Amino acid sequence: MNELLTFLHHSYTPYHATENVKNLLLENGFTPLKETEDWILNEGGKYFVERGGSALIAFTIENLDGFSFKIIASHTDSPALKIKENPATVCANCVKLNVEKYGSGLWYSFLDRPLKIAGRLVKNTEDGVCTQTYLSPFNVCIPSVAIHQNRQANEGFAINAQVDLQPLYSLCDGHSLNEELSENDVISYDLYAVNADMPHSFGVNDEFILSPRIDNLTSVYASLNALLNHASSSGICVAAFFDNEEVGSRSAQGADGDFMEITLRRLAYSLKFDDIEYYKALANSFFLSLDNAHATHPNHPEKSDPTNQTLLGNGIVIKHHASKAYTTDALSAGVLKNIFKKADVAHQDFFNRSDAASGSTLGSLALTHTGIMAADIGLAQLAMHSANECFAKKDFETLTRGLTAFYSTKLTIDGQNVKID
Repeated sequence: MNELLTFLHHSYTPYHATENVKNLLLENGFTPLKETEDWILNEGGKYFVERGGSALIAFTIENLDGFSFKIIASHTDSPALKIKENPATVCANCVKLNVEKYGSGLWYSFLDRPLKIAGRLVKNTEDGVCTQTYLSPFNVCIPSVAIHQNRQANEGFAINAQVDLQPLYSLCDGHSLNEELSENDVISYDLYAVNADMPHSFGVNDEFILSPRIDNLTSVYASLNALLNHASSSGICVAAFFDNEEVGSRSAQGADGDFMEITLRRLAYSLKFDDIEYYKALANSFFLSLDNAHATHPNHPEKSDPTNQTLLGNGIVIKHHASKAYTTDALSAGVLKNIFKKADVAHQDFFNRSDAASGSTLGSLALTHTGIMAADIGLAQLAMHSANECFAKKDFETLTRGLTAFYSTKLTIDGQNVKID
């Protein structure tokens, strides 16, 4: 659990999360590949390929007698405040930063807490235009308006992104962000104001975790650990870490781009499988869209479905939606429930209230490019998209065991029949 908390704390942005995943893969003997180079792959090998600094696909090549893919996909991004170019504005002897919303955050929760400036810098170097991750050594903050000046604050108020969410950077006699960056040959950047709070446990038995970026870095870390620790199996085990899910996944690094499709095709061709073998492999493959789910809120149980209560501490959540916001159907759910039962992994079902709009995740978008049998699952959590979110420790351990069991299971899919070994 300490390793997870370290990962959550130091993965401030998708660029940091991907860098941290990459370092863990290298430590565990994975070979890096480049999209611009030829790939030489071997049975028993472990590999990964990056795109854009914020997305990565890793895979292990198992017994190829049963050529197929077992894929777990999660996302590296979380709601944050993206810093615009020329961000400094001055008011009341203070320098503020002009930001815009990235994703759908609970923005009031970002007020009155330490924020870091983090992301990537684009610099001119002797080798050309290059990027590097960045983390400010200092904090910034967005102060609330005092209750004496906003008497209706506790009765509810609307956040105006242009007015209410500008972080306080310095007094007017201090250096500006532009000056600091220009001194270091920075010509552009993707920088964000992100929560700098440390993750910590709470509860009488320390049974809960409170942390920034639980959605969806707990999924990233659980699937990474499952990929590193699964038993010998058949086919190819894939862990995909995409960016930009919080803004629709429509980017080169997102699940609605071609990163996964191209990677799977190149993987097949490098192993000497032709198009027909590749299509047959897809028909015999299984895709898990891994993203967190809403637990029933103890203070507001009325927000959840009346007959499918998703509870903290009750195991992996299998997510369902009639209009296909989630990819799960009865067959894919049945396959997962059998895998989890064999591995003694607790699980539960999630449905939205029938009168509530559903969120969605990357699964349905990714599948428009591959058409694989799929299901959406996740970790139960509270306060989704808040600056700090929470979950039950035991659920993360259950999720990791369930994903490891998924990779370790041989699946043979024949239309509407699935054999589980």
